[in-house]
Amino acid sequence: MIGRKGMGRASPILLVLLALGFFFASYNLLTVVIHNKASYLGLWGADRLIEPVIQRHENAKNSKYHVALTATDAPYSQWQCRIMYYWYKKVKDMPGSDMGKFTRVLHSGTADNLMEEIPTVVVDPLPGDLDRGYIVLNRPWAFVQWLEKATIEEEYILMAEPDHIFVNPLPNLAHGNSPAGYPFFYIIPAENEKIIRKFYPEEKGPVTDIDPIGNSPVIIKKSLLEEIAPTWVNVSLRMKDDPETDKAFGWVLEMYAYAVASALHGVRHILRKDFMLQPPWDLEVGKTFIIHYTYGCDYNLKGELTYGKIGEWRFDKRSYLNGPPPRNLSLPPPGVPESVIRLVKMVNEATANIPGWNTLTSG
Repeated sequence: MIGRKGMGRASPILLVLLALGFFFASYNLLTVVIHNKASYLGLWGADRLIEPVIQRHENAKNSKYHVALTATDAPYSQWQCRIMYYWYKKVKDMPGSDMGKFTRVLHSGTADNLMEEIPTVVVDPLPGDLDRGYIVLNRPWAFVQWLEKATIEEEYILMAEPDHIFVNPLPNLAHGNSPAGYPFFYIIPAENEKIIRKFYPEEKGPVTDIDPIGNSPVIIKKSLLEEIAPTWVNVSLRMKDDPETDKAFGWVLEMYAYAVASALHGVRHILRKDFMLQPPWDLEVGKTFIIHYTYGCDYNLKGELTYGKIGEWRFDKRSYLNGPPPRNLSLPPPGVPESVIRLVKMVNEATANIPGWNTLTSG
């Protein structure tokens, strides 16, 4: 479907498409979240979910993982990457962390003004109009290129995203050839079997062999990702090219593509519900490892969540599409969950300490 070498650069994606895409990606899911959040943890059996107890192989020679996130050169992506990298540096050497080095895989095709601030490898976007405005379709192709051109010392890789904040030191949650992933309640292969069978034929096994995950966050052996990534590219493009699949999966299409590609290679993931929390739906940080601030947090002054309606107090990353949020954001009103308070405090700490924050330079 797509070769691994010799790709040209794509035309730049207009910022307005990015803005609209991310807006609809979040708020189309909002109603689903409201109605299903309470029950999604019951979708998988106890044998598939691992409680937050870290298990390691005593004979593991290299438990370090390389932190890799894919990103664009848009201001919206840049400021999130800066915050993410700030907290990586804060927790990297804390007790319990297995973090190795860090790479921002920049799939805009050219260097930007953060090259000196954040370790970065530049790769090409998909050629022509293959992404069709669906910018995250560039993610699997970015990983293919990065794995080919980079020297990666660590045996494992954490696939992360710009809107991730490391809230606790993150150990290597993978066990040997079993990667660790986060179970998303809205990735339900069994309920989409008709569509899934277009890409995962019956002879490969039951649809339940496909994990309810996306590619991020996932900690995986580098050698396994090298096998899966080209398949992930091709499945993503085939899904996008199929109108029924594109309509059904929408902005989670690339997540389904990773799940299917992994299953095609016979790879099953350890499902770690403590891998990540997502304010405002997850109320406490506890011993989770990553805050994922993809959803808007809107509250009235009584501290009540306003469910998709712009609140009297709000923090939503989409409010800052054209530039970074200001330093010293106001804290939420009394009664707002601890997870939201912690998120805003961590954003404020990062922005207060990153040089040249308002200019998006390396200072």
